[in-house]
Order: sequence, then C-alpha cells, then structure tokens
Amino acid sequence: MSLERAVAPDPYDLLPAVPSFTVTSADMTDGRPLDELFAHTSVGGKNLSPQLSWSGFPDDTRGFVVTCFDPDAPTGSGFWHWVLVNVPVTTTELERGVDPLPGDAFCVRNDYGDRAYGGSAPPPGDRPHRYVFAVHAIDVDKLEVPSEASPAYVGFNLAFHTLARATIRPTFQVKG
Repeated sequence: MSLERAVAPDPYDLLPAVPSFTVTSADMTDGRPLDELFAHTSVGGKNLSPQLSWSGFPDDTRGFVVTCFDPDAPTGSGFWHWVLVNVPVTTTELERGVDPLPGDAFCVRNDYGDRAYGGSAPPPGDRPHRYVFAVHAIDVDKLEVPSEASPAYVGFNLAFHTLARATIRPTFQVKG
C-alpha cells in the first residue's frame, strides 16, 4: 500500500483571514526539521514541547491558545498534537517542556489521547510532515470550553474569538 497522496492544505488557509503577529522559537525554525527532543517517544524522541515566544499581538488581546497540528497525517483529518487553552495574556513565552502550565491554562486531549503535548511521529518513510504551531490571540480572558472538549470543538470556538494568529511550521520525518 502506497502512502503517496496530495499535499494537504494548510489548515489556516481554509479559515477566515486574521491579522498576524510574531512567534519565534529557540528550538525550531520555520520549514526546517524538528530535533528529536520534540518527537514522540514512539519514534525515539523525548516528547518535549518546544520553547515558544511571541510579540506584536493586538492591544485588545485578553488571552492565548497554543496549538500544534499535523495536516499531513494519513487520517483524512490531520492529527492534533497540542491544544493548550487559556494561556494568560501576561504570558508571552513557554519554556521547553513547559511544566507547570501558566495560570489557569490546561490542555485538552490530543489525538494520542493525552492532555499534554504529543511529539511528532509520522509513519516511517513517509515524506516530511509539517507541524503547524500556532499562537492564537483571543478577545476573551478564557475560552469557555470544558477540559473534555475535543480539539475540533476548541477550534470552532477559536473561530469566534481569534483576533490574530502567529504560526511557525517546522517539519519532521522518520526515515524508512
């Protein structure tokens, strides 16, 4: 069975446009491979979330949501690696392997079934996958979603509260 398929669209190309701001990382670079530190343990990684910092978001920002999504996963619906909800507006950086989470922030279940960051782990030999890390500046102090919410439900609510978004898109590949 071949895994050859069309390249999935970038998820944010399918949503209404919002302004952008700046996100940077000491641990990853847009378009470049992620270090194995940030890969899932199932492929020999350390499963650490990468360091992120952001600036230039709108003045009326009241909080943030941080996500990581793989649109290239062979699922038909991509793969959610991280959905960190209700990051306080006073937080503009997450350290590598962030723990504890800032303020009242919490993770909803990722597609591994964990309420945490889940590192990259594409099928061996598949082409490099893109990992879209996004920081969403929101217009409310807290996104009113329960901790049992799915990533899709969080995304639905973000559609109504996102003022601006910053993204960085590293890649990862497991050699076949």
